[in-house]
Amino acid sequence: MEPVSLVVGAALLAAGFLAGRVGRRRPPAPPANPQPVCGCGHTLSQHDTETNTCYAELRRDAYDKRGRWAGHTWVPCTCRQYVGPRPIDEVFVPRVLPPAE
Repeated sequence: MEPVSLVVGAALLAAGFLAGRVGRRRPPAPPANPQPVCGCGHTLSQHDTETNTCYAELRRDAYDKRGRWAGHTWVPCTCRQYVGPRPIDEVFVPRVLPPAE
């Protein structure tokens, strides 16, 4: 082979190697652990497991008698059932003991 084509090939190989090292993407950050979420958007920790009530509060707009905006009021969340992903032990393992009364 010609020495010129060997030099050109080596230069192209080195340029491609350097471009790959410099332009390499950084690995993305690991995803955050998914939190079980109810249909209302609150986490499982804000729901009572026995009565299925939600203890969170929602911010609602308040209006006066004339229909003008008067600010925000905090009202309790009205959802009654947890509809998000269930922990795996609740799905595959049946309850061993009856609930304590």
